[in-house]
Amino acid sequence: MKKITNELIQNFKTYLVEEEKSDSTIEKYIRDITVFMNWLENDEITKCRVLEYKKELMDNYASTSVNSILSSLNSFFAYNEWHDCKVKTLKIQKQIFANKDKELTKAEYERLLKAAQSKNNKRLYYLMQTICSSGLRVSELKYVDVNAVRSGQALINCKGKMRIVLLPKELCKMLKGYIKEQGIKEGPVFVSRNGKPLDRSNIWKMLKGLCENAGVSKDKVFPHNLRHLFARTYYSLQKDIVRLADILGHSSVNTTRIYTMESGTVHRMHIEKLGLLRC
Repeated sequence: MKKITNELIQNFKTYLVEEEKSDSTIEKYIRDITVFMNWLENDEITKCRVLEYKKELMDNYASTSVNSILSSLNSFFAYNEWHDCKVKTLKIQKQIFANKDKELTKAEYERLLKAAQSKNNKRLYYLMQTICSSGLRVSELKYVDVNAVRSGQALINCKGKMRIVLLPKELCKMLKGYIKEQGIKEGPVFVSRNGKPLDRSNIWKMLKGLCENAGVSKDKVFPHNLRHLFARTYYSLQKDIVRLADILGHSSVNTTRIYTMESGTVHRMHIEKLGLLRC
């Protein structure tokens, strides 16, 4: 009889740690599996039950979210050698254009910065600029420490891969002032009150708190969208997707293409400038 227990979940978590998965990935996998366990209400796991759950997910979540959750479950099933419980993910047609309603514009970013200033939240003000001017992941902010600011580059160790991220001179100048003002002698620049590096949830809450003052939809304001804005802006100027992939730390250029995806409105403007119509 196949049943999910807290012990099995803990064993799987240990396995993920040993596989050197990122903290955010481990947290997501465990959360998805725990929600599924609670949904089962101590029932046995069968292929039919998993398919029922898949159907419920499809009724309540976007296709990409469904596939993400199923990926977590399938990994857990594979670890336990419950291969007969694995289900197929949804086939999703490749998206050509970015969703304009989810895309943070440069003008909106500027308004968010002004809102942070008006709240006198210098930490958030400089944090947003650090992500948006370097393309860092939120999980990589902890590598922006005092030494990185002094040297103008951060040594990132993410998912077992090392890379150097160059920090703009003007950013370093601003951060040096912030570091001096805050009396930070060593370690990460952006920390919580207890001195620990800010995590994704901390930053998410702070950003959401700016939306009303900035007049920006909450659907557009989350940390990763600042990284997307960096990628789109860089690509619009340099048109070098291979170099951009290296800067962002992507193993595949296909991932980078998602970041540089334009909205349908922008694409329409481009094709209307081709001059190929004669009235």
